[in-house]
Amino acid sequence: MPWNILIVDDSSLTRKRIKRIIEMANIDVGQFLDAENGEEALKILEKSNVDLVLSDLNMPEMGGAEMVHQMRSRGATKSIPVVVISTESKTARIKELLAEGVKDYLHKPFTQDEDLIAICECLVQNNFRRVPIVSDGKLVGIISRKDIIKYILEPIG
Repeated sequence: MPWNILIVDDSSLTRKRIKRIIEMANIDVGQFLDAENGEEALKILEKSNVDLVLSDLNMPEMGGAEMVHQMRSRGATKSIPVVVISTESKTARIKELLAEGVKDYLHKPFTQDEDLIAICECLVQNNFRRVPIVSDGKLVGIISRKDIIKYILEPIG
C-alpha cells in the first residue's frame, strides 16, 4: 500500500531534501504533497488522503505547532501522524508537541539515517505494513510484515 506523505516547510530546499531521502529508502510512496506553511497544509489535508505529515515548526502564515493543534481538533485529521523536523531546541515546546500527539521530533540539521528511521518507525507504529531493518543505528532496509511471518513459519532445512 503506497503512502501519501505531506511535507510542510517554508524552505523548498528542505522539502526537496526530505523527499529525496524518502525516495532513497525505497519507501512505497503514492504521492508526495508539499506546503510552505501550516495554513496551506490544512487546505491540502481537507481535500487529500494523507498518511503522514512531516512538518517544520517555524513558518510564516501559520507555524507547525498551530497546524498540529488545528489538526487534532478536526475529526478528519486528528489521527494523522505528524513528525516535526525543526531547529527548535526548547525542551518545553518539544514536550508540549509530543503531549499533543506529535509522533516524533527530529532536530535540523538531521542525518539521512536518523530521518529515515524516525519516518519508518512512525509508519510502523500506525499499523502500516512495513518494518524498518536497522543495523548499528543505520537503516539497511524495509521488510513487509507478511515476509517476516513467512520467514518465521518457513521450515528449516
